[in-house]
Amino acid sequence: MHVGLVIYGSLGTLSGGYLYDRKLVERLRFRGHRVTVVSLPWHSYAHHLLDNFNPSLRRRLLTAEVDLWLQDELNHPSFFLLNARLRGKIPPVISIVHHLRISERHSRPASMLYRAVERRYLASVDGFVFNSRTTRSVVESVLGRKTTGVVAYPGGDRFSPDVTSEDVRARAMEQGPLRVLFVGNLIPRKGLHLLLAAMRTLPPGTVTLDMVGGAGFNRRYARRMHEMASSLDGAVRFHGQLDDEALAALLRRSHLLAVPSQYEGFGIVYLEAMGFGLPVVAGTGGAAREFVEEGVNGFLVPPDGAAALAEHLLALHWDRERLAAMGRAALERYARHPTWAESMDRAVAFLDEQLTY
Repeated sequence: MHVGLVIYGSLGTLSGGYLYDRKLVERLRFRGHRVTVVSLPWHSYAHHLLDNFNPSLRRRLLTAEVDLWLQDELNHPSFFLLNARLRGKIPPVISIVHHLRISERHSRPASMLYRAVERRYLASVDGFVFNSRTTRSVVESVLGRKTTGVVAYPGGDRFSPDVTSEDVRARAMEQGPLRVLFVGNLIPRKGLHLLLAAMRTLPPGTVTLDMVGGAGFNRRYARRMHEMASSLDGAVRFHGQLDDEALAALLRRSHLLAVPSQYEGFGIVYLEAMGFGLPVVAGTGGAAREFVEEGVNGFLVPPDGAAALAEHLLALHWDRERLAAMGRAALERYARHPTWAESMDRAVAFLDEQLTY
C-alpha cells in the first residue's frame, strides 16, 4: 500500500500531534507500506482556506500514485471544499484527528466560522483515525452521526523509562520543595498562566517549577509568562525546547507533572510522565479523564481552577506518603496502556481494511 500523508510544515515538529503522525508513519513503513509525506507551508487560517482553490494542490492530489490519502485534521481549512470536489476522483481520504479547533476557546464569530468549516471538512472524508474515545465522540457530535474509524491511543513508551515503585517512593521522600514540571508550548491553551497563578499564592520554598516548551508560537503570551514567573523569586526555570534525553532527565527527577490545559484531545505528555511515576495535573477539558483518576494518579482542574491547583500542590508538598502512593498508581496505569507499536498496528490494520471495500 502506498500512503500519502498531508501535513503542515515539518513532520519533525515538536508537538504531540506530530509525534503521533511520525509514529504512524514509522509503523506503516515497518509493516512494509510506502509513505510519501506531502508538506504544505504554514500560513494564516484565511490563506489556508484559499488552498481549496489552488490548482497546483488539486493537480497534486489527482496525479499522485497513492492508494490512500491520510490528512492530519489540523489541515482541515485547506481541504474542506477540495475533498468534496474530488470525491470519487482520488483514493479514499482518512483523517487523523488529534483534537478539533472548535474544542478550543475562540470569540463567538470565530467559533461560528471554525465550526462551519470544520464540520464540512469532517463530512468530506471517508474515515478517521482518532487518538481517543473523547475525540471520536466530539467528531460524531459535530457530524450528528456515527463514523467509520478506529481509536488508536498514543503510546507513552517513547522514553522506555525503567522507574520502579521503590524509585518513586525514594524520590517522593527527598527533602525540599515539591518539584513540578510543565511540558508544553507557551500558548494559552496549555494553561501555564493557571499554574503560575497558583504558585503565587503558595508560601515561598514549597514548590519549584521547570518549564519545557517553545516560546515562538505566541510571543506576547510568552512574555507575560516570564513576567509572572519573575515574581516567584527564582522558583521557575524556563528550559525552552529540549531533546528527548534532557526531557527524560527532568521527568526522572521531578515529583509531579502539571499541564492544566484548557483542552487536550489526549495529552501524550501526561502518559509519558506516568511512565516515570509522576502523578499528573491535567485540565478537565478533553480526554485526560480517560486515564487520569482524580485523587488516585492525578487531578483534573477547570480553566479557572487556580485555587484548587494551589491546594493540590501544597497538599502533595506536605504529604509525601500520598505523593508516593499517587506516583505508584501512575506507574501502574502506565503499565496497562498500549505501547506505540500496539496502537499504531491497530491504526494500520484499519487503513488496510479501507482498501478491501
